[in-house]
Amino acid sequence: MKLTKSKPENVSEKKKAERESREYELRLASIINFLPDATLAIDREGKIIAWNRAMEDMTGAGAEEMLGKGNYEYALPFYGKRRPLLIDFIFSWDKEHEKLFSSISREGDILYKETTVPCVRGERRTLWGKASPLYDAEGKIVGAIESLRDVTDRNRSEEALRVSEEKYRTILEEMEEGYQEVDLAGNFTFFNESFRRIFGYTREELMGSSFRRYAAEEGIADQVYEAYNRMYRTGSPIKRLEWDILNKAGNRRTVEFSASLLRDSKGRRRGFRGIVRDVTERKTAEEFYRIIANSSPGGVYIIEDGRIHFVNPRIPMYSGYSEEELLGSRILNYVHPDDRESVRENARRMMRGEMASPYEYRIMDKSGKIKWLMETVVPISYRGRRAVLGNNMDITEQKEVEAEKDRLREQLIKAQKMEAIGTLAGGIAHDFNNILGGIQGHVSLMNLETELEPGHRYYERLKQIEDHVAMGSNLTRQLLGFARRGRYEMKSTNMNDVIEKTAAMFGRTKKEVLFCRNYENVPWIVEADRGQMEQVFMNLFVNAWQAMPGGGEITLTTENVLLNEDDARERLAEPGLYVKIAVTDTGTGMDEKTRARIFDPFFTTKGVGMGTGLGLSIVYGIIKGHGGFVHVDSTPGQGSTFSLFLPVSRKRSDEEKPVSEGLTKGTETILLVDDEPMVLGITRELLQCLGYQVLAVGDGQEAIAVYQERMDGIDLVLLDMILPGISGEQVFDHLQRMNPAVRVILSSGYSIEGQAQQIMERGCRGFLQKPFKVEQLSHKIREVLDS
Repeated sequence: MKLTKSKPENVSEKKKAERESREYELRLASIINFLPDATLAIDREGKIIAWNRAMEDMTGAGAEEMLGKGNYEYALPFYGKRRPLLIDFIFSWDKEHEKLFSSISREGDILYKETTVPCVRGERRTLWGKASPLYDAEGKIVGAIESLRDVTDRNRSEEALRVSEEKYRTILEEMEEGYQEVDLAGNFTFFNESFRRIFGYTREELMGSSFRRYAAEEGIADQVYEAYNRMYRTGSPIKRLEWDILNKAGNRRTVEFSASLLRDSKGRRRGFRGIVRDVTERKTAEEFYRIIANSSPGGVYIIEDGRIHFVNPRIPMYSGYSEEELLGSRILNYVHPDDRESVRENARRMMRGEMASPYEYRIMDKSGKIKWLMETVVPISYRGRRAVLGNNMDITEQKEVEAEKDRLREQLIKAQKMEAIGTLAGGIAHDFNNILGGIQGHVSLMNLETELEPGHRYYERLKQIEDHVAMGSNLTRQLLGFARRGRYEMKSTNMNDVIEKTAAMFGRTKKEVLFCRNYENVPWIVEADRGQMEQVFMNLFVNAWQAMPGGGEITLTTENVLLNEDDARERLAEPGLYVKIAVTDTGTGMDEKTRARIFDPFFTTKGVGMGTGLGLSIVYGIIKGHGGFVHVDSTPGQGSTFSLFLPVSRKRSDEEKPVSEGLTKGTETILLVDDEPMVLGITRELLQCLGYQVLAVGDGQEAIAVYQERMDGIDLVLLDMILPGISGEQVFDHLQRMNPAVRVILSSGYSIEGQAQQIMERGCRGFLQKPFKVEQLSHKIREVLDS
């Protein structure tokens, strides 16, 4: 700074010079007062010629106290008043003012100084001082301007920044993860030691180079570039981007990279920074375990906080859900609602070590189908957090096989039970038929011998005895039907005709029942005993009528069906062609418990006196006896459907022949064979009453001997099936060997079943079911003799 000042020549000039000097100092003080820094000015003698307000605030000394003072004379008064000792700092310039003026005598030189001194409030502050020359108008140095600045806060900030930078530099250098910064072109501008170690290059080699240089493949470099570009456009950070690099040794390594944008103080994008981890070993381990998991025949999954984080390919295969659909979803969403609580509890117990055996539960696959799983779970650490590793196996097929075995076992036990009951029932029916045969025989003899007229008092009694015999015979017929020994005369039959005939007959007495028909136009032909089939349908109609106390509809359906191997195996039947007859009612229906027992003999839901419980058992037995099976569908309140399946015959339907009435007689010779003395005696008398010559024997050996001796004189053999020693079948074989044209009628308390049917097929001429009336006997004998 320059000012005008010259040496006065006289007193007036001296006053003028003092006035100008005073004006100069005032002008200088005015200028200095507006400076923000604490500023003073001194002349060459070291006296203060300017002291601004900022200096007053800093030192606590006013300008009036300081102006004109120099050396140490102005500092002494402040020591006793506890004035700040920074005056020492200010006037230490004066100690060196000669040095000051010698150092600033060269134009443009400036002296700097910084120290820490006590300030006004007693705290220590750091001051930064600057001294520069003060020039007069002629350019001579006439003094100096000294400025002080409190740089305590700045220094503290800078120190804090330095400490902070040092701290974070230390963290960056010591952290295991690599840290790096790149500019907008993708060139490295900063990185830590861990980053350098991952890549293997020196700091000089890495600095300023592009990330592209280190990508294992060009395509990988393009992927990283696109990730950077997307981050630049959207501002969204990159999270865990994996890419392969080639380190300096040429080894391929996998790094995991997370990055974000770098911005300057104005928010402008200036580059990117990120964390890099070498995950090669982890990826190798993951790949190793993934290969094991993916090769596992069972499902393998990892659960964290109840959500799926990993599944192997087996789980999407059995669940129907894709891996993308499964990942992140809650695992319990797939568990069957009825099993969720048990799955939770079993998993907890297994995690606590209280349960070692795998547990089973159901899931719902994507199509809604129920699948069975067998599972174990163990606790693991997954990516540094607690998780659950689960192993399961789809055991649906195994469960279905077990269920099928249980069902077949149950059916087998039931079939064996029914067979055992049937054997017992058949034996009782056989013996009872022999007794009824004796009673019927005596009645027939009395009728033949007495020839009672309808008005005779014993005629009606004999008719009642015959009626009771018929009732007993009907009961044994039902028992034989249940025992599957109730087939009498098998004929090729159109089931439309049989079911329609029975429905018409039933409908005439039960007007409250409406029949609806849905018949197959040309039903296949089956081999059936028409009388037995009529009994089957009559029993079903009665059952339906009782289930519809207020009346209702019975729908009759016939259908030609092909039973495949699966359906046949499920029903314990042979695959092939069947005629299906369905009887559907609109009745009360049945629950599962009732439906499981409806074919048990003597089981009934009706009250006492309302039924024997044999009706549906007889249906079951007769259909089984015909090589078929019965299937029932029923729901409480929605009626029932009984579906009968009968195997198809390749024969044509036989026409029913009318049965003649009255007795037919003859004079031929008949060999009668029966082991029951009562039946043997009664039957012999009946045959004799019909005019025949009778040779009666009680066992098979005697029958063979008699026939061999008198073969030419015997016209017909009436042979009982059940004989002691040699059976009726063996007797027939002997007779046929002796005379292939022998005429034989089989007779049995059973029916034309099993061996009897086989004998019929080998050439036996007829069959009589005990008990039989004399009319039946006479007609069958004449039928065979006249054939």
